[in-house]
Amino acid sequence: MGHLLVVESWVGSMSRLLPRAIRESGHEFTFVTRDLHHYLRAAPADGTHPLLAARNIITADTNDVDALLPHLERLHAVLGFDGVLSSCDYYLPAVARIAERLRLPGPAAGAVEGACRKDLSREILAEAGVAGPRFAVCADPVEAATAAREIGYPLVVKPVDLCAGMLVREVRDDRELGDACRALTEFPVNARGQDRTPVILLEELLTGPEVSVETVSFGGTAHVVGVTDKSIGGAPAFIETGHMFPAALAPAEAAAASDTAVAAIKALGLDDVVCHTEIKLTADGPRVVEVNPRPAGNRITELVRHVTGIELAAAAVDVALGRTPELAPRRTGVQSAAIAFLLPDTAGTLTAIEGADQVRERPEVRELTLAEPGRSVRPATSNNEYLGHIMTADTAGSGARVTAESLLAQLRPCYEPSQEVTA
Repeated sequence: MGHLLVVESWVGSMSRLLPRAIRESGHEFTFVTRDLHHYLRAAPADGTHPLLAARNIITADTNDVDALLPHLERLHAVLGFDGVLSSCDYYLPAVARIAERLRLPGPAAGAVEGACRKDLSREILAEAGVAGPRFAVCADPVEAATAAREIGYPLVVKPVDLCAGMLVREVRDDRELGDACRALTEFPVNARGQDRTPVILLEELLTGPEVSVETVSFGGTAHVVGVTDKSIGGAPAFIETGHMFPAALAPAEAAAASDTAVAAIKALGLDDVVCHTEIKLTADGPRVVEVNPRPAGNRITELVRHVTGIELAAAAVDVALGRTPELAPRRTGVQSAAIAFLLPDTAGTLTAIEGADQVRERPEVRELTLAEPGRSVRPATSNNEYLGHIMTADTAGSGARVTAESLLAQLRPCYEPSQEVTA
């Protein structure tokens, strides 16, 4: 039995999948957080949040890594950790530094930092000759305006250190560029209280289908588990509206996407890690969008499990412990699995979601999770604002996406409009 150190987590699905994978693999974990109430607020109404079922719960300032390292070193001498991991992007560099300090398995800290910082990733991948968009790293809006004229509109403006598509925008002229840059400067601290890097990343707008390549790296080799496709909406934002596994691609296209992802992972120096690498399939070939050194979110790991039987959360646990993960696919009877997300399109208070009972009864439905009435909503601008999702499975072929989208269309959110305050 291994003892894992879990440092923070997202409070979405991975915060439940990861503790389950640890427990079902016969291990235990100690949970470290700077804000216990963040997870208490996310607990289900009928029980305790799975992260809070840890063997030990430690409160420490996880944002102050220099102070955290000696503190965890002292705990390690008493508790004896065998591995360390997190599901939250904002703490992946810290986890890598902890692993190095405690001499535990894990990817190199420099490699993780390079993957998590979008500007560093662009520079590393370009230096290695891995295909991506033309880009510019800009210190301020004035420098961004100059770079925009050199690259040419339309462009994508990105923060270099946020997640879930936050503040990523397509811009088509100087005015839209100025607005996007202003939004970045007005958001100096992320959701976990960490100061942001005040750098603006401009990228050429890539066109074509988008996919992600799910990999598990250990022993110096990146093993491709499969390719997931995705639907994007919400322009000028880039909101993930759905996914299907496996992607409905010709074998040559899937192979090209996989080869590009593996080249990117190698260029970044990542090993002993599960990765979720996003790729655009352009007319000129695959181009890297970004490499995420953690399992996929948005329940993509569950799509993979339904089709292949491979547990990517369990694989993340195994590589964190320095063990060989089980990656042999098995027959599940499912040929494709898909998820579609319900997005709010107005501001107000959610009063109901009609049609849910009929949809839930369909045999193709594997999951239907919906927000409760009373939730305040606004038109979605990132992946953080879903009203829920539907997951479907197809036992005959690649029809899971069509089914998920058609069933999602039968869900009808009802709102009470926001009351505007007048002087």
